[in-house]
Amino acid sequence: MRARAKLASFLKKARTTFAASFTTTTAAAAAAAASSASLASPPTNISGAMEDLKTLLKTRVCIIGSGPAAHTAAIYTARAELKPIVFEGWMANDIAPGGQLTTTTDVENFPGFPDGIMGGELMDRCRNQTLRFGTQVFTETVDKVDFSKSPFKVWTDSTMVEADTVIVATGAVAKKLKFDGSEEFWNKGISACAVCDGAAPIFRNKPLAVIGGGDSAMEEANFLTKYGSRVYIIHRRDSFRASKIMQNRALTNPKIEVLWNSVAEEAYGGERGSLGGLKVKNIVSGEVTDLKVSGLFFAIGHEPATKFLDGQLELDSDGYVVTKPGTTLTSVRGVFAAGDVQDKKYRQAVTAAGSGCMAALDAEHYLQEIGAQEGKKD
Repeated sequence: MRARAKLASFLKKARTTFAASFTTTTAAAAAAAASSASLASPPTNISGAMEDLKTLLKTRVCIIGSGPAAHTAAIYTARAELKPIVFEGWMANDIAPGGQLTTTTDVENFPGFPDGIMGGELMDRCRNQTLRFGTQVFTETVDKVDFSKSPFKVWTDSTMVEADTVIVATGAVAKKLKFDGSEEFWNKGISACAVCDGAAPIFRNKPLAVIGGGDSAMEEANFLTKYGSRVYIIHRRDSFRASKIMQNRALTNPKIEVLWNSVAEEAYGGERGSLGGLKVKNIVSGEVTDLKVSGLFFAIGHEPATKFLDGQLELDSDGYVVTKPGTTLTSVRGVFAAGDVQDKKYRQAVTAAGSGCMAALDAEHYLQEIGAQEGKKD
């Protein structure tokens, strides 16, 4: 009975979205029935039994991710009748399905929306378009893969997929600092993308701050001078680690002021509930000053979501998937990468979508090469 209770609890947690057919539902029901029958004699190997309980699916293309890259790849491969499966994750990296855009408010730089669009709504539209063409979308997080041989294997808690190709589009998460008020004013004046949010009306002609000391911090500070009345760079050390040319651009910009040996200790509110300023501490003198700013931008790097790959794809020194220049090809033939998981330079929704299209076309061409296109392989 305890084994049956575990099975019932396990199946209840599975969240699956189906698109156009009941094929997977039937397969899942059959798998569940078979698993229930096997519980007549309690297994001695619980781990092996749970592995047997996973629903097994087969597909031409398996896409891992839920952002613009993943959904664009899904739309293209679905329209090519490759019947893709998408694992969009469930709070993967503490972010809801839809990726980084679900943590933003107005998106004003994505073509086709002259009045802007909320990040969450944009991703809902992308998801609906993915479903429209028959893609199966599973709200499950991939925790393991096997790229050692074809077909490739992809696992979640409740599903195993065998795929002829895999597109990795798991993105990268902006690193954030935590201090009093940092969560309260997230998206209310605090952001991790100056290029995405810096032109918003709440930041125009207002004093702004950037935290960081690398090239990204220098680039974002210079970018923000187009909109802010003044830009402060808050850095905990007495020198930058950024390249000399990027340092010079920031240090010679008359609208930029550097607060050396300093850290943000508290964010507090201003008008209309948005960010009003920061309490900044000099770690050498211990002095705390009140910095009136309407915007704060973290520029301390991103962490690509590649841990689940367990070293099976070549990564660069920062953990991003390495792709062949001008393509989405990875170090494993038949596995492709798109979006921010392989792009640490641009990191924009529109560039992610473009690389998702590239990955879909690369995957389709690969399948044509190996003769695995629909109708050539059962």
